[in-house]
Amino acid sequence: MGSVDVKLEVRSDRDLRRIAPEIYGTNGAPDIANNHQSVVRSGGNRMTAYNWENNASNAGSDWMFQNDSFLSSSDEPAKIILDGIAEAHTHGAAMIVTVPLVDYVAADKNGNGDVRNSGSNYLSTRFKQNKAEKSGNLGAPDVSDAFVYQDEFVAYLKARAPSGSRVLFSMDNEPDLWSHTHAEVHPDALTYSELWERNARYASAVKKVWPEAPVLGFVSYGFNGYVTLQNAPDKSKGDFIEWYLDQAKSDAEQRGSRVIDYLDLHWYPEAQGNGQRITDAAPDAAVVSAREQAPRSLWDDQYNEQSWIQQYLNGPINLLPRLQKKIDEHYPGTQLAFTEWNYGGGDHISGAIACADVLGIFGRHGVGLATYWALRENESFAYAAFRAYRNYDGNGAAFGDVALGATTSDKESVSVYASLDAAKPERVVLVVINKATGPKSVGLQLAHPSAYGALARYELSGSSAALTSKPDVAAKADNAWMIMLPAQSVSVLVPKQPL
Repeated sequence: MGSVDVKLEVRSDRDLRRIAPEIYGTNGAPDIANNHQSVVRSGGNRMTAYNWENNASNAGSDWMFQNDSFLSSSDEPAKIILDGIAEAHTHGAAMIVTVPLVDYVAADKNGNGDVRNSGSNYLSTRFKQNKAEKSGNLGAPDVSDAFVYQDEFVAYLKARAPSGSRVLFSMDNEPDLWSHTHAEVHPDALTYSELWERNARYASAVKKVWPEAPVLGFVSYGFNGYVTLQNAPDKSKGDFIEWYLDQAKSDAEQRGSRVIDYLDLHWYPEAQGNGQRITDAAPDAAVVSAREQAPRSLWDDQYNEQSWIQQYLNGPINLLPRLQKKIDEHYPGTQLAFTEWNYGGGDHISGAIACADVLGIFGRHGVGLATYWALRENESFAYAAFRAYRNYDGNGAAFGDVALGATTSDKESVSVYASLDAAKPERVVLVVINKATGPKSVGLQLAHPSAYGALARYELSGSSAALTSKPDVAAKADNAWMIMLPAQSVSVLVPKQPL
């Protein structure tokens, strides 16, 4: 094939792994008809004090600790959630529903700022008591009493969701930050013991009503939460994730069944370029480079990013193998989820590059579920990266469900992810990412029983957040091609069998 800058090798006889379809999720359902998300999440700080009986919520520290109608002006029970389940189901997606674990949820939508200025008894006048289980029949809620029941919430959804709806339940949101984000209902620092007790109590209530629905916990905000539950008073118990998994395993052994199916974490990288965090909106070349390299911290045990986490660990973060080792040692069979993640630059090609790289890594390393969280209004490039895996031709063509062995001779500049369809193994799809600031010539060799001729090609690059069909690339030899990748680009390559 001649001299090339980078050599890529894809093999269908090694390193095969099922790709969980649930990794292609988002918070909310932005343009789901085109982006083809597999999972939609209803989450975030608003859900911690959400009252499903009337859709009232408290903004917490996001907006003056105010009770209001931000989520929905409707008083119809669970209106905002049922609408979300129906929309997700219509588009073939699953829905993650957040279950509040705190002792109080908003009673009203009255606004007027901080509820704590409503008097010393504000918890009894502006909130209702939140309970895991109700004694008696689970039916239409009694909006006149002082209680909100979460098992009744689950039963209400189950009875009214469209037939065949796939629903998962999340154990609240970022509890490691409650004393800051929701000081109106949980001002004290959370302890290890308290959080597990709440997880077990509420997850058990969910499972009693909807046994087949998966449950996600503990929904941490970030790395210090993983390690110490944000410096919890009882952090001397050790690494929090390991301790939490130990409790979940012991609980399952006693019950004879699981109540926690996914270890659910949030991941907003702390990596920096030129002293700026990559999740900040910054066009600086150093930030762009750091953003595009940061996905390597998910898997590369040789990569050292500039961040306090790398300094704390005194070496590579190597996040996914690190977390999987904890799961394997403390509660095997638990799936790994990231229900919030973002690498910044969603309005820039660097954001698309990082997002496409992360989605490929999640599939290759066996992440069980993931939902992207938009950090800014314009995330058009990030969603274009989703389409590279979910709808690259605009007609529903997608990346496969089995990851293939794929290697690159220059992991700093070019990433490659390859797949086939389990039901149609001759259909191979690749995503190739050029992170370099200049074009790269790439030699691709595919080892597969099927013979292919040309490569169909779709390209995302430059200043347009659109995947554009490009002319086919003819083979140079048997299942071998030379491709010129544009600078800063994401390419979808589809080998075509001869007619």
